Amino acid sequence: MRHLPKSVADPNLLVGLETSDDAGVYKINEETALVQTLDYFTPIVDDPYMFGQIGAANALSDVYAMGGKPITVMNIVGFPINTLDKSILADILAGAADKVRESGAVLVGGHSIDDQEPKFGLSVTGTVHPERVRANAGAQPGDRLILTKPIGVGILTTAIKKDLLNNDELNEVMNVMAELNKKAAESMEGYTVHACTDVTGFGLLGHTLEIAKGSRVGVTVSSKDVPVLSKTRELAEQNIIPGGTRKNHQWLAESIDYEPSVSEIDQLILCDAVTSGGLLISVPEGEAESLQQELKDNHVQSAIIGEVTSEKKGRIHVI
Repeated sequence: MRHLPKSVADPNLLVGLETSDDAGVYKINEETALVQTLDYFTPIVDDPYMFGQIGAANALSDVYAMGGKPITVMNIVGFPINTLDKSILADILAGAADKVRESGAVLVGGHSIDDQEPKFGLSVTGTVHPERVRANAGAQPGDRLILTKPIGVGILTTAIKKDLLNNDELNEVMNVMAELNKKAAESMEGYTVHACTDVTGFGLLGHTLEIAKGSRVGVTVSSKDVPVLSKTRELAEQNIIPGGTRKNHQWLAESIDYEPSVSEIDQLILCDAVTSGGLLISVPEGEAESLQQELKDNHVQSAIIGEVTSEKKGRIHVI
């Protein structure tokens, strides 16, 4: 990114390249700002319909993380049209279309190319009030961090490739990835959200560090309070760990202080590279339990996993 030319200053650009946020935000008028994002990846599950659902949920999540409402989407497709059955692509698109419909957004088109390896995702446009943008910078000392959705997705999807999951375990991780963050985003609307992001490729600790650095605060994470998908630890102990997770653990090492009680397996799980993860929300201590109860009432799994501090700015302490 440092090689890109500096963009012309525009007072209407509320969120751009300067921070590691989930989407760009551009103010249209006093009541409306556009939220724009794009994401796509190669298949992580064998079921093409479910792959489409996960790809859509993952892309839509960036708009929810900014406090926005998705309104239009466009498909991005790479597909080996001469070597794979066209019905596979049809199933991918059908899965995504159903998930887009669930979000309330509208599919308006897209673009496809003939590619050697299947790739799929979405470009999503949403709207948000300019004064209610949920950026990942703004967390304040005393805040509590709430996480929706369990982690461990990267480890389990690596296990899928090795055929190490039974049907129940496979369905659990696929359903977690395909779940929209819509209800979580709607639940936090009435609360004082100082910062928000979604947990994806940089893992829980990677995205927590973005909040810490962007907000110029410290963060303490309680590893025992972090929800983790079943069988994650067992697989990690068998060395079923994706390369992205190990890279996260390596580059985060200089910014994280682990207590001796936090094992290397625990560290790797907390750094696990996630696809279509939950929201990480920073709210005042006095509102945390109320928000968590509202999330529960809306059938959203969540946990209070840490707190924001004024000490060791830009660092994470894992206990």
